[in-house]
Amino acid sequence: MSDGRVDYSIVIPVYFNEGCLLPLFRALATEVLQANPGRHGEVVFVDDGSKDRSFDELRQIASDSPSNVTLVKLTRNFGQTAAILAGYEHARGDCVVTISADGQEPTSLVNEMLKAFFEERYEIVICPRAGREESAYRAIGSGLYFSLMRLLTFSNMPRGGFDAWLMGRRALEVFLRNPDASPSFQWRLLWMGFETKSVSYRRRARLAGRSRYNFPRKLNAVLDGILGHSLAPIRLMWLSGCVISLLGSAYAVSLLLGGSLRGHPITPAALVIVALLLTAGLQMTMSGIVGEYVWRTLKQVRDRDMYVIDAVYPAGAPGGHAPTSSAAGTA
Repeated sequence: MSDGRVDYSIVIPVYFNEGCLLPLFRALATEVLQANPGRHGEVVFVDDGSKDRSFDELRQIASDSPSNVTLVKLTRNFGQTAAILAGYEHARGDCVVTISADGQEPTSLVNEMLKAFFEERYEIVICPRAGREESAYRAIGSGLYFSLMRLLTFSNMPRGGFDAWLMGRRALEVFLRNPDASPSFQWRLLWMGFETKSVSYRRRARLAGRSRYNFPRKLNAVLDGILGHSLAPIRLMWLSGCVISLLGSAYAVSLLLGGSLRGHPITPAALVIVALLLTAGLQMTMSGIVGEYVWRTLKQVRDRDMYVIDAVYPAGAPGGHAPTSSAAGTA
């Protein structure tokens, strides 16, 4: 468009997605960018320190479509959350769509989200998974994760969770105005309270390669989601303390009654060992939970940049995709 206006931005974090990017962009170009001629869209790719040929593929995409593709290259791997935030900072659209780089969300889903925003006036659109073409291990693990999240945080979290969403500019400004050192996108989207529409889809298999979302990353996401949005662990701690104290008192009473009424001898060593095991285990568990909260508080008050940008290749820049200087983002 001649005035440079951008109606929607599609932000895609990239990490070891070689082989997925070219077919993904071809599908987006044909089924989204060209299928919505009345609106101007852009795609913002954020390379999160990939060590394969992902960035080479991104440069090829940007060379073929210089007017609507922006590349953001981070100096190293800062994590998917930081990569998405970096993309948001460079998105120019009236709304921002977030999808994965592995092609597991059908491109038709983007059109449904855009329709919900532009025609139905929803500020936020989330896309719960109605099913998935993945292994039983991943399906069961994901189901347990989101069931736990529904129980401990937001009861309106979709049972299957969601990995794709749209935010209008108003929601995006609120999102960026409330930084969190350990953010969980799903919970922050639901926390804002804007009118939200759900669009279900069946998640497809990856276009190529394998997922880098391993168990440590999943565990970190679980902890960020629970500890960042729920008092349940702290409440569980003091409830556990009360229960164990009552059990200890009951056990002590039973030993005393057994010794006085039935003549059963009370072994001091047994009492000490049981008491030590119970109290030490409880204290270690409580200390660990408190430590998780303290660490997240430290990250928040330390206010370090969440990512460092190596270069930005903006769409439509004079002279082609010349990189801009490095920058950092606090998000």
